Amino acid sequence: MPLHDVGYRPWTGTPRPRGAAGVIAGTGIRLAFKSRWLRRVLLFAWSPALVFAGGFFAFEQAVEESARGEPVSPTRRLDSFGTIGALVADSLGGRLDEPEAARRTVWSRLLLAFMRAPQAVLLAVVVGLVAPKLIAGDLRARAWLVYFTRPLGRTDYILGKVLTLAAIVGLVTLVPALVLWIVGVLVSPSVWVAVATSDLPLRIVAAAVAVTLPTVLLALAYSSLTAESRIATFAWFATWVACWIAHGALTGADMAAEAARAPTAQRGFDRLLGQVAGDPRLPRDGRPPLGWLARAAGLERTVDRWSWLSLYHAQGVVQAWIFGIEDRLTVVLPPLLALVAVALVSLVILFRRVDAPARA
Repeated sequence: MPLHDVGYRPWTGTPRPRGAAGVIAGTGIRLAFKSRWLRRVLLFAWSPALVFAGGFFAFEQAVEESARGEPVSPTRRLDSFGTIGALVADSLGGRLDEPEAARRTVWSRLLLAFMRAPQAVLLAVVVGLVAPKLIAGDLRARAWLVYFTRPLGRTDYILGKVLTLAAIVGLVTLVPALVLWIVGVLVSPSVWVAVATSDLPLRIVAAAVAVTLPTVLLALAYSSLTAESRIATFAWFATWVACWIAHGALTGADMAAEAARAPTAQRGFDRLLGQVAGDPRLPRDGRPPLGWLARAAGLERTVDRWSWLSLYHAQGVVQAWIFGIEDRLTVVLPPLLALVAVALVSLVILFRRVDAPARA
């Protein structure tokens, strides 16, 4: 009887040097983008960038009209982009008669307002759609039987999941903010503006990292604690909502106590006196025309004692510090330490939970 070779056939392919973390991240990103809801939310997350791009364009128009000697004032009828730009500049404390200083001030505060107000909220939605399935899905499908029978360690696995979520988060925070800076350079009168504001992209990256690390690690820690992605999703959104409510309640209690101690007229006089005294962080002529924009840009001098309690508010204070708007260490230190603590505790949970089924 003839014998046939039934052994393994030699592999003739070309090996590609690619790390395990990169493979996990690439696969995770491809699977995440199969979700229609994620694609829709990401598309919607770019819509605020159009509004803020209009703010950059209007401000540059105001600077150009002011340089030509045309009267530009926020009190004029809103019949031109220059008037809208004057509103933006006045709300953010920029002086049109000093274009270079005003540009740096207004650009940095516009970028902070963009990253702090709309994108931070949309970030929570995107993370809630993607993160719960990343590890909980592997636990439910027992994918760890496949992962950890190969030369793959916990560090590679965790790094791959972090890169997956960080890449998607970057599409909501980092990339739109960098595009806004590029738009500002394109609509400015000279490309040398890019050199004068060259530190802003670095600040954008640092602000995005300050948001991404604690957010991504906390969401993945929730995902690693259960095999049901619905439970991880509920825990994620419950944390955001509960911390926001607690922050609002405690802040409201502080405001009520302050109102009981000082008469309303005196508080109003003190606020007006602070503006007239020339506080560079506040608009010059009383209440800012666009109050919501000034608040989003971190121009309020009130001390938020409870910012460390809410992930959203803590990130906003740290981002204001990165952009050079908040310079009081007593205000920045508590939320900064809170974000570091969240990241470290989440990382410890991840390293203890990731290969727990394999060790059981």
